[in-house]
Amino acid sequence: MDIPSFDSLIFDMDGTLWDAVDSYCLIWDEAYRRMGIDRKVSRDELLKYMGMSINEIVARIAPTGLDIKNFYATLGEVDDELMPVLGGRLYPGVKEFLPLLAQRYRLFMVSNCGARGLEYFMDYTGLREYFTDTLSFGQTFLNKENNIETLCRKYNLLKPAYIGDTQGDCNSAHAAGATMIHVTYGFGTCRDAEYNADSFNDLASILL
Repeated sequence: MDIPSFDSLIFDMDGTLWDAVDSYCLIWDEAYRRMGIDRKVSRDELLKYMGMSINEIVARIAPTGLDIKNFYATLGEVDDELMPVLGGRLYPGVKEFLPLLAQRYRLFMVSNCGARGLEYFMDYTGLREYFTDTLSFGQTFLNKENNIETLCRKYNLLKPAYIGDTQGDCNSAHAAGATMIHVTYGFGTCRDAEYNADSFNDLASILL
C-alpha cells in the first residue's frame, strides 16, 4: 500500500489511543456518592455513548431530578482528583509508534472530553512532547468538526487525517475536510472511512 500524503494526523483519544472507561465509571460513581445519590454507572452503559460530549452523555444517563449544575461541579472536582491517578490503558503499539509518527507528521488531538481530559492523558502517559496542539469540547464548547477546522486554520493544515473509532468521528472528519482513518479496535463502527486499521501497529504500517 502506498503511504498516504498527509501533512498532519489528528487523533481522537478515547477508543483510539487509550481505554479509560473503567476510570470514568469510578469517577461518576464517586460524584454520585458525594451528592448522596445511590447510583452506579456500568462500563457497558458508558460505552454506548463514548464519543459524545459530556452534555450529551449526562442528558442520556443522569437520573431524573438530578441537580445538573451541582453534578457538573462535583464531577469536575472528582475528575481533577482521580483521573491523574487512575488514568487509562494505552492500546498496544501507541507508546512505541507515536514517537515515530511524530517524526513524519505534526500530531494533534481533538476529543469531546472535558476541559482537562487531554491534559490528563498527556501527563499520565508521558506523550505530551509528541503533540503540537490539542482541543477538546470542554475547552471550546465547539463540536469536533469545528475543533478540527480550528486547528487546520491555526496551523495551515492542508492534508490532515483524523484518526478515530466511531461514525461520529468520521462524519466530523469529512465535514471538516479531513480524511478519516478508522481504528476498528475502538468503541464504535464506521461505514465510510477512507482507511481502516485493526491495531495501532497496523495504523503505523499504513502511515510510515
